[in-house]
Amino acid sequence: MSTDYDLAETTATRPKGGGSGRAREVPTLPLARWSGVEGRPLLVAGPCSAESEEQVFETARRLHGLQVDYLRAGIWKARTRPDSFEGIGAPALRWLTAAGAAFGLRTTTEVARAEHVDAALHEGIDLLWVGARTTANPFSVQEIANALRGCDIPVLIKNPTSADLGLWLGALERMSAAGVEALGAIHRGVAEARSAPYRNAPAWSMAIELRRLLPGIPILCDPSHICGRRDLIPGVAQHALDLGLDGLMIEVHRDPDHAWSDAEQQVTPERMGQILSELSVRAPDSEDAAFTRSLGALRDRIDVVDHALMGLLAERAGIVELIGQVKKDNNVMPLQSTRWRHLLEARLEEARTLGLEPQYVKAIYDVIHNESVRRQSEIVSGEAGGHGAAGVAPDPGDPGRSEDVP
Repeated sequence: MSTDYDLAETTATRPKGGGSGRAREVPTLPLARWSGVEGRPLLVAGPCSAESEEQVFETARRLHGLQVDYLRAGIWKARTRPDSFEGIGAPALRWLTAAGAAFGLRTTTEVARAEHVDAALHEGIDLLWVGARTTANPFSVQEIANALRGCDIPVLIKNPTSADLGLWLGALERMSAAGVEALGAIHRGVAEARSAPYRNAPAWSMAIELRRLLPGIPILCDPSHICGRRDLIPGVAQHALDLGLDGLMIEVHRDPDHAWSDAEQQVTPERMGQILSELSVRAPDSEDAAFTRSLGALRDRIDVVDHALMGLLAERAGIVELIGQVKKDNNVMPLQSTRWRHLLEARLEEARTLGLEPQYVKAIYDVIHNESVRRQSEIVSGEAGGHGAAGVAPDPGDPGRSEDVP
């Protein structure tokens, strides 16, 4: 694949912040340049694991004609328990490339070590992705990035299993620094104690924040790993497209119920075809004059409301600081848990009365309360300009989710 393109127009700049405190540029080729897909979502499909040559070929044969762009299969599987199926290994790469060639599909697989990269490149795999567990380990990511220096192959990075946006950004930055020019991301949700009905909490805010920070990076969604159940895949896939994500990676098996790994979240090729036929790909914008006028008028109203909100937040912060001074003068601790509990219960009841989602309101008040405690802690402790002992305000980029509302 030729890479003689001007990357200036697709340079995404990460604002100052994060661990290094420096701006990071992540140049990337547009999705259409390296995938050939434009005007529709990129589609990646295939089994969680390559189990046999026959299985890979049959799955590819039944996927043929569904507008799938890349045939996927897990060759090396990072498993929690050592007695689980951990993949066939390098010999299965030939099954994947042969099946792709037979049915006109490009191929992709996950790599977690430098030797995986070498083996995949040797067998002619077309696209690599870095899995969630690997993304969580900067040493492993750097090892893979070093192995890719001088290579001309697209690389996708899954978000880590935890809601750590910095690790996701860091992995993309490491690949870019190694000279990988065709970069993308895969959103697969995050592990949380309260993720039901999903296997992994969708944490859409994490993908939205990545798009804000690195607007040039294409983002795919992996609804299979978010859902953990095949019946939930259509809804999550549609929501991903409605958020403007650039494609889907869906696990497809010839006989999902007897798959050697992740059986519950795989679908048959035929079901994959049904899911694709039912998805709606909506336009990112419209040039219709009436639409533009109507939307503009409504956004003007939003701007007025937001301006008022900013003023109210500033007024509230001023009152919070007065309260902090009163507490300091009377040697009272910054946090009163009983007051917080009663306040939150009252606000959530008011939210229900006004038709607002309580979880939405709780998330807002969690941030407001943390900031209030931080400000009061600074005043009580006399640490002006620093963080007090409690209640440090969360990072605005933190995609973490509030706990259940009472």
